[in-house]
Amino acid sequence: MATEPGDKIITYASYYDPMLAHLIRSKLEDNDIPCFVADENFLTANPIYNQAAGGIKLKIFERDLERCKEILAEDDALIEQSNAEDLSSDAIICPYCGSTDVRYGTATEKKISWVAAVLSMFLAIFPFYANKAWHCFNCGKDFE
Repeated sequence: MATEPGDKIITYASYYDPMLAHLIRSKLEDNDIPCFVADENFLTANPIYNQAAGGIKLKIFERDLERCKEILAEDDALIEQSNAEDLSSDAIICPYCGSTDVRYGTATEKKISWVAAVLSMFLAIFPFYANKAWHCFNCGKDFE
């Protein structure tokens, strides 16, 4: 399919995992949809800017948008079906996004109790506290 001079390139989706972006790109290219990954080199070299730059972007032509949605919807249905079979009743699920990619450990969001704050000011030292919570790697939030 030849490109027209007025074809508009749009961002189909943004990813924080370059491997996932390339998997989706490969799936689309296998179905004869021209696409490319943008901002990969910058964000792989400087991952601290990932949130500010909006992630690694998968770019497609606007005319292919509906076809991309159809192709990837088939894969989403298969993934959801396999995930439903893999989930056991013991699995911890993030209450914010429903992901099972979670771990228990030191909280990433700083939550300090008023006792620790007063004690730190009284002793004039940096507060030593380590709250424990579940952390979701999909949405980045902590939960109890």
